[in-house]
Amino acid sequence: MNLSAFLAPAALLVSASVTAQEAPRLPCAEADKACVAQATRHHAVHKRATWRADLARPLDVRTGPAPANLVEYLNLDNILNGYPERPRSVRPDAAFMADVQGAIADLPPAVWRLFQDRLIGLYFVEHLGGTGFTDFVVDHHQRPVAGYIVLDAAVLAQQTANGWASWKENTPFKPAAGHRLDARIEADGDDNRRNAIQYILLHELGHVLSIGGDIHPPWDLDPKEVPASATYPYFDLSWTVARQENRYQSRFDAEFPQRKDVAYYFGAKLDATAMAPTYARLGKTNFPSLYAATHPGDDFAEAFASYVHVVRLKRPWRITITRDGEAPVLFDACWSEPRCAAKRAFLERLLGRPGG
Repeated sequence: MNLSAFLAPAALLVSASVTAQEAPRLPCAEADKACVAQATRHHAVHKRATWRADLARPLDVRTGPAPANLVEYLNLDNILNGYPERPRSVRPDAAFMADVQGAIADLPPAVWRLFQDRLIGLYFVEHLGGTGFTDFVVDHHQRPVAGYIVLDAAVLAQQTANGWASWKENTPFKPAAGHRLDARIEADGDDNRRNAIQYILLHELGHVLSIGGDIHPPWDLDPKEVPASATYPYFDLSWTVARQENRYQSRFDAEFPQRKDVAYYFGAKLDATAMAPTYARLGKTNFPSLYAATHPGDDFAEAFASYVHVVRLKRPWRITITRDGEAPVLFDACWSEPRCAAKRAFLERLLGRPGG
């Protein structure tokens, strides 16, 4: 019942200047998966009422160490999913928190105001097993109404924006000599930790924005469980439900055969020689990034992050693919291209037109 948007590069699992709290005592033995599943399913963090005090605070100060009940839930969820990491709450140092607050302060008011009643808070742990984690909570009618975001402060401590983006965008491809892919989401003078945090936060905010709405099917439903009568205006631009196979398929699968082999983080399936052909095919779709082509939820979160970053914040976004002896292949953000016009229009209905 969650989306963990970005996993952590092993080389960047370093210590942060943080104060870690003790590991929680769990209500179940790790081997008792039935107990873990039950405790996870009915955990208090799923209920909006649990977060009443957090929601009463001003939106821009809902940040800090993950509370004990959330840390307990994260541990249970990792156990249930077979992840070895056991998260602990951390209190980041003042410099890290200044970067977090700076990342938030730079967001346009038209973006940030969307989250007054949707975002419970932004919480920090270490040993999460990923960079970011988002989950939703329900009201007393069991309707999803809001969400919280968890970030691993230890993973983020040494990140820069372009370094993180380049690592992430290389993960679908097997490395090979003479082949290189670079992602650039900041100018050299702005390639810092604050802007890495901001881009990751924007993606997670995209997940929060989709909670309880009609943007795409809820991520806790199997595709076959999505009601046939349901309509999802954003989802319908790119996706259909293959009920017999219990999966989502894109409307571009015939023209974009590489999509089925795009796998981030968990073992590359595409050879390095496929970098340029894959991006060439991606450019014939309306997906704003390669990661967007992997799942409807990440399609919207990537679109939201990329649109705000490029159009509203006027920052760069470019993939450069180089192969020895050949001219580089460039892939830029799609927001001025006809292929992404319908998705841009959808986002501007949510956010308002720039300058409006």
